[in-house]
Amino acid sequence: MHPSSLAVIGLGAIGGSLAWQARLAGVARVVGYSPLPAEGIQALRAGAVTELADTPLQAAREAEIVVLAVPPQATLELIGSLASVLAAGAVLTDVCSVKEPIIRHAVASGLGDRFAGGHPLAGTHLTGFVSASAERLRGCVVYICETGTSAGHRAAAAVAGFWKHTLNAAPVLIDPATHDRQLAWTSHLPQAVAYALAKVLAEQGLGGVSFGSGAKDTTRLAASNPEMWVDILLLNRSAVVEALEQTRARLQELQQLLSDEERGALLQFCEIARGFRLGIDR
Repeated sequence: MHPSSLAVIGLGAIGGSLAWQARLAGVARVVGYSPLPAEGIQALRAGAVTELADTPLQAAREAEIVVLAVPPQATLELIGSLASVLAAGAVLTDVCSVKEPIIRHAVASGLGDRFAGGHPLAGTHLTGFVSASAERLRGCVVYICETGTSAGHRAAAAVAGFWKHTLNAAPVLIDPATHDRQLAWTSHLPQAVAYALAKVLAEQGLGGVSFGSGAKDTTRLAASNPEMWVDILLLNRSAVVEALEQTRARLQELQQLLSDEERGALLQFCEIARGFRLGIDR
């Protein structure tokens, strides 16, 4: 069953897509909020929301499910402020790429029984409602994290059911700490490396016409919203630093192979990397 009312706070690529898909699935009332008025108007005109709220608190009132689709720091701030306005029986969730600090704050704010963390693996380097799509979330894996409180599993079940039955996604239950360790490798490290590579290239002073598809492909993530990613990297810094240390070791290994002109070992290094990358798409 679909919720009869939904509030989506943040109408960018993920929030806008979520609201849009929920409307098409038959959710009768979808209240949206965006700190950018033009973004809200775009969502309203597209039919992704049925109405716009002036504040996050106004959006959350009377909604059965409230989705925070904003950067992590804003999510932390909103969790505390929304605790007093949630309707009876309402569930609060988020879409952040880091989970342990979010879950911990929800519990500390007295929402342990009414909050479940969510993270759809459907992100993009693009921002704003212009990058939203009514199909973006269909079929995607969505990690769901329980708070660990006595009734937290009920909120997790409600959120998982919403993703599965309303958004046609594939919810997967995962421990928050496990999620953050995994995402440090599968998402946060690639993002950090893309920023580092783009910064090194920027420092060379070469014009945009100098860069072909290789440089553009490997730095695509560097076009992502820095404000959101600074939040993520800082909140998951221990795991990300560990991943960066191991990446530095592989770069040093590569540098040494080049310096020593070790063709055979260099070829093996590249073949291992190529095999891994080809395997991801199988």
